[in-house]
Amino acid sequence: MDLTILYRGPLASCDYDCPYCPFAKRRDSREQLLADRAALERFTAWVAAQSGDRISVLFTPWGEGLVRSWYRRSIVELAGLPHVRRVAIQTNLSGRTRWLAEAPEAARERIALWCTYHPGQTPYERFLGRCAELRDLGVRHSVGVVGFDAHLGEARRLRAALPEEVYLWVNAAEGHTYTDEEAERWTEIDPLFPYSRHPHRSAGLPCRTGESVISVDGEGTVRRCHFVRAELGNLYDGSYRRALGPRACPLAVCDCHIGYVHLETLPLYDVFAGGVLERVPAALPLSTVAPTRSRGD
Repeated sequence: MDLTILYRGPLASCDYDCPYCPFAKRRDSREQLLADRAALERFTAWVAAQSGDRISVLFTPWGEGLVRSWYRRSIVELAGLPHVRRVAIQTNLSGRTRWLAEAPEAARERIALWCTYHPGQTPYERFLGRCAELRDLGVRHSVGVVGFDAHLGEARRLRAALPEEVYLWVNAAEGHTYTDEEAERWTEIDPLFPYSRHPHRSAGLPCRTGESVISVDGEGTVRRCHFVRAELGNLYDGSYRRALGPRACPLAVCDCHIGYVHLETLPLYDVFAGGVLERVPAALPLSTVAPTRSRGD
């Protein structure tokens, strides 16, 4: 079985203070960190034991995972397993990247980072330097920003500095409605921004989540995705397997990339072929522009 797992443990602490994030500068207690570490080690051991499956993992912590040693160890360990196709993580890239050099080259080819630049939270040159380190190490990565007006100048600066083969994505700011003029400015930076601009109608439409893609929390509870609360079973007792199968989305809309990328009515598995988890398009630099409206509108 080919299975993609979106893992989100109890970690909720972050070292940044982004005004648009509810987890900004949040600190987990020692007990919470120990619980997160134990949950991640249990998950890593489970993946290691599934040698009969082909597994891909995307870590989507509420907080920043790569400043924690257990996330770094888990990524290297998982990437070294022959039945793991890809292990990726969303990160603000605040931590050092040289730990990736500890992974054998073959394992490093399976590691990928989804890196978000937060202007005002980290020096621009330091962030850019860490992107260069990732390139030197041969680690696949994408880079992106949230599409606030105040970030436009920094986003343009970053796009100009990055090699054209590094994809710079733009996430529509939550709750923000973009005029056509505003959207055009962001699309000049990210030709795929129109996919993020509008929420996608999803009710009753086929989605890969719940069939070949699942969400797992620190207790091993399996759901089809992070945004649908109905449980499919538990990872560790195997009960989730009976629930896997094609199913339509029960929500009215899907407005997060890690959700709508799996909608079968969108062409994003072709757009991101080979790089769905790390948000790296198959063809770079991008030469086509996404539709200006959501599919189904």
